[in-house]
Amino acid sequence: MKAFFTTVREMRSYLLLWFTQMISGLGSAMTAYALVIWSYTQKGSALMTALLMVCSYAPYVLFSVFAGALSDRWDKKKTLLVADAVAACSTLTVFLLLKSNQLQVWHLYIVNLVSGLMNTVQQPASEVATTAILPRKHFQRVGSLRYLSSSLTSILTPIIATAVLGLWGMDVVIAIDLLSFVIAFVVLLFFIPIPSLSGEDKHRESLLKSAGEGLGWLRKNPGILHLMLFLAAINLVASMFNATFPAMMLSLPQAGEKAMGLVNAVTGITTLLGSLAASFLKAPKSRVRAIWLCLMLSMCTENLFLSLGKSVPVWCIGAFLGWIAIPWMSTNLDAIFRLTIPAEIQGRVFAARNSFQFFTIPLGYFLGGILVDQLFEPLMSLASPDSLPAKLFGTGKGSGAALCFGVLWLLGIGVCLFFKGDRSIKKLEE
Repeated sequence: MKAFFTTVREMRSYLLLWFTQMISGLGSAMTAYALVIWSYTQKGSALMTALLMVCSYAPYVLFSVFAGALSDRWDKKKTLLVADAVAACSTLTVFLLLKSNQLQVWHLYIVNLVSGLMNTVQQPASEVATTAILPRKHFQRVGSLRYLSSSLTSILTPIIATAVLGLWGMDVVIAIDLLSFVIAFVVLLFFIPIPSLSGEDKHRESLLKSAGEGLGWLRKNPGILHLMLFLAAINLVASMFNATFPAMMLSLPQAGEKAMGLVNAVTGITTLLGSLAASFLKAPKSRVRAIWLCLMLSMCTENLFLSLGKSVPVWCIGAFLGWIAIPWMSTNLDAIFRLTIPAEIQGRVFAARNSFQFFTIPLGYFLGGILVDQLFEPLMSLASPDSLPAKLFGTGKGSGAALCFGVLWLLGIGVCLFFKGDRSIKKLEE
């Protein structure tokens, strides 16, 4: 217990930041969840719904390198506060449009673009702030704590959002989001000091040169670059999964909003269990091998269960197998990045990572929506009830999404096998 309280004291500032941001993240996730349901019921299109996330992630691809350079120059605390405030104003805009009965899907695209741009600036600042306020010996805990908050958000979001949406409507969901923002903003403003890192570059270099340093560091360290590209390929599969999931759940007669919420809740509970386990597990002999094994387990299971399963229990088993090892993967990935990348340029390198590792996310959402709407659903509509595809994936609307999950299962396994023999990644073990 003495060691526990000592750890809590050493991590006090980070734990306070982590907890309040988790509360704010829960509010934002509730709004996003409710808006996905709202947009799909408005249009019934997987692509229209997927474009919400395309707009959120597009700024990462376009502006991340420059955002990281700016983040290394700017005061981290002010950057986080301003980015949070602008994102909250975007949410407030949605609230006002909703109250005046003028909210349209295209409004959400603009709002998500603004919020995505703020996240582009905020994310590298948050990474460097974490390095600044957290003792080096606790870096291993960051990944597990992040997945702990992520899992709690995944558990509570469908439960609370569905309940609030059913009882009081969308405007109350958004009001809770804004209240959670206020709590996180006040705590960060008054109670969390974020010191500057030694060697941190402020104003001397040009923006282009400063941004180029992150890219230059990655060119000299191909192991980290290739590891980011591995994650980029995984993110392509995962984002196509995310675009397909609501299209199947909100279309199949045996599914619906409750089934979608239940599977999401199981995902959250699973990541919570995985996060708790990751918090107590010792560092593996090979972090690289641990990352690969965790991702291979995930890619081999969930997509297959969603594709061939015909009931909620089967989908929940797939969610458990697909997510149980992901927190352990994230913990080791985060430790590799923080222990390898020099602290004074982490903002620039993390921003470059956003471009390399996350550029496939908007592409995946777009491809997932297109494939479900324009290829797999029309293809399955032509299948006779006695055909093999119909027996495997079902019939009617939603069966095309099930077929898409089968394709993603093969694609995910192929990605893991392709990067297994990457020599530059293997050298990170040394």
